[in-house]
Amino acid sequence: MPRARRRAAHVVTQPFAAAEAPNDLWCIDFKGWFRTRDGQRCDPLTVTDAVSRYLLGCEIVVPNGSEVAQACERLFREHGLPRAMRMDNGAPFASAAPAGLSRLSIGWVKLGIQLERIEPGSPQQNGRHERMHRTLKQETSQPPAADPAEQQARFDWFRAEFNEQRPHEALDQTTPASHYRASPRPYPAKIEEPWYDADHQVRRVRTDGTIKWRGDYIFLSEALVGETVGLTEIDEDQWLIRFADLDLGLLSPSRKFHRFTAARPGRREANPTGTPSAM
Repeated sequence: MPRARRRAAHVVTQPFAAAEAPNDLWCIDFKGWFRTRDGQRCDPLTVTDAVSRYLLGCEIVVPNGSEVAQACERLFREHGLPRAMRMDNGAPFASAAPAGLSRLSIGWVKLGIQLERIEPGSPQQNGRHERMHRTLKQETSQPPAADPAEQQARFDWFRAEFNEQRPHEALDQTTPASHYRASPRPYPAKIEEPWYDADHQVRRVRTDGTIKWRGDYIFLSEALVGETVGLTEIDEDQWLIRFADLDLGLLSPSRKFHRFTAARPGRREANPTGTPSAM
């Protein structure tokens, strides 16, 4: 079936929620990649708790959705689930799909984690995390280690020292470990399907990224293949399409789907391409 031409995305804005306690917000990013002395590429994935500054993870990870999902699952199992995660708008965290969803972030939404994305080219919106990155680079990769195993050992040393020994000015010269505590939300034994109110029509996204609606096939996104979405009528024959608690876009009476962009703070222009950030 021919795919409908992509139309301009609808702009969505949403302020960042306040982070007041550990696990209210985790920040995730890849520190810029580099090569160890044996020529192998090294992509450090870092995750911090925004309130305590606790460095939850610093691990060399292949920068794709499945590898990042596995790394984050290990953290979720160890520390529990955060309320929200803040990230940039590049792969594998985001895509050009409705609401900026990627296969990776879809999994987080199903766990009840809110997605916070910074504006393109605005690393200051993740400033605490970026400051940690500068220190990490200075102390572990200038110069790089001999090989990835030795480099990971440096990261492990830095994480322990950063969390447990280094006083932090923003924490009144105390350590992140003295402020962090595990989340009260454990990683679930089973990840449930999204739940929709009774006034929603529920459809499962087909293998080609479409849903069947009143005899037509409406393309949403291949990122949503296999997932259920809910449709609720907001005007005469105009339907809002949702995935879990995220609004994906509007289905017009002419059966045209007008997708929403990922919500970002202060966002004024749509960025439908979801351009990946530089490593």
